[in-house]
Amino acid sequence: MSGTAGEGMTVTGAQRDDGATRTPTDTERAALLAAAHAARQRAYAPYSHFRVGAALLTSEGTIVGGCNVENISYGLTNCAERTAIFAARAAGQLGPPDEGPRIVAVAIVADSAEPPTPCGACRQVLAEFGRGCTVICANLRGDTLTIGLDELLPHAFGPW
Repeated sequence: MSGTAGEGMTVTGAQRDDGATRTPTDTERAALLAAAHAARQRAYAPYSHFRVGAALLTSEGTIVGGCNVENISYGLTNCAERTAIFAARAAGQLGPPDEGPRIVAVAIVADSAEPPTPCGACRQVLAEFGRGCTVICANLRGDTLTIGLDELLPHAFGPW
């Protein structure tokens, strides 16, 4: 790997394709979880104290991390998953829907009893840039849940 989580790390030897319907390799999965753990350390959660890290893998093999950023006005809080997606899009690492790089997989890490799954808003934003992507959820004890976004959001809003 090169780079740091959140700066567009690339997984060496990552499979590249133009869709998000493939399963990440074991190497990619490990890199995603490591990047999500690192991003979690940068979370800003002074109100809930619930720190979340996320990392997404694009179809070009780039990993981008994100963390939750709270605001005293809770409605203005941004989840880790959306932070990673917005950072990737702003850096040119995600194409517009149906063009350019797509999200292949996303990993989410939090200190929770069960592996955390994305909220409804994050599921819809993930669908915009990664229909069919793999969602890897993990807690700090190492429990994981791997599930397809289509299972978490079977009827996503959109023109597709």
